[in-house]
Amino acid sequence: MINWLGLIQIIIIAIIVWLFYRTFIRNTSSEKLVRGLLGLALLWVVSFILNWAHLDLLGGFLHWTALFLSLSLIVVFQPELRKFMALMGNISVWRRIFKHDSVVQRDNRALDAIVSATEYMSAKHTGALIVFPSMIDESAIEKKGVHIDAVITSELLLTIFFNKTPLHDGAVIITGDRIAYAGAILPLSQNNLNWKYGTRHRAALGLSEVSGATILVVSEESGDISIAERGKFTRYDDMKKLRAKLEKVMAK
Repeated sequence: MINWLGLIQIIIIAIIVWLFYRTFIRNTSSEKLVRGLLGLALLWVVSFILNWAHLDLLGGFLHWTALFLSLSLIVVFQPELRKFMALMGNISVWRRIFKHDSVVQRDNRALDAIVSATEYMSAKHTGALIVFPSMIDESAIEKKGVHIDAVITSELLLTIFFNKTPLHDGAVIITGDRIAYAGAILPLSQNNLNWKYGTRHRAALGLSEVSGATILVVSEESGDISIAERGKFTRYDDMKKLRAKLEKVMAK
């Protein structure tokens, strides 16, 4: 006889796990780790089923294989495990998950400042790189640079990206309505890019390939404005469309 209560609980747990994966893990540097853990868990389940079916030889083989892979996984994914556990224990991450409406309202002022600065830098051909990381994407950033923790203003962004300042070549990391870091170093994409794309674009694409972050790029050569997401660039010539896009990004 089927235990419907147990089946319902299993379905609910599966839904919760899937939602957690889709919201926090997918398209991040931790995705490979989670996939490996799920595959390992499946191997354990199969080994127990085989033992229960009295297929002791095959079940034992899979059992010891799963045990060996479990130990290997800890060694191979040690950096990812350390980053993942540190981020999950980070209080600021959970504050961003349960943020209040007042934060969203402040983001509108921050949005105005970012759009205004971006439009000006585009017109003046000032290169810029602005990162909007989702909740656990910061682990993919190689070096966060200088801790700023300042309210976003167009004047501050223009000062950071002015080509005579020491931080202008790095990326600005946005957290909520604040500039968290400046001069950050991002992982470079290893893909073959069009000749017109420089180091900024390669860095933006590289981070988008290993995380779910959204990266805004202003080209120093052409003044073009682009956004990198999931390993792809989208160019924005219309500032209204750019504002609408950034409004969605900052509301997450």
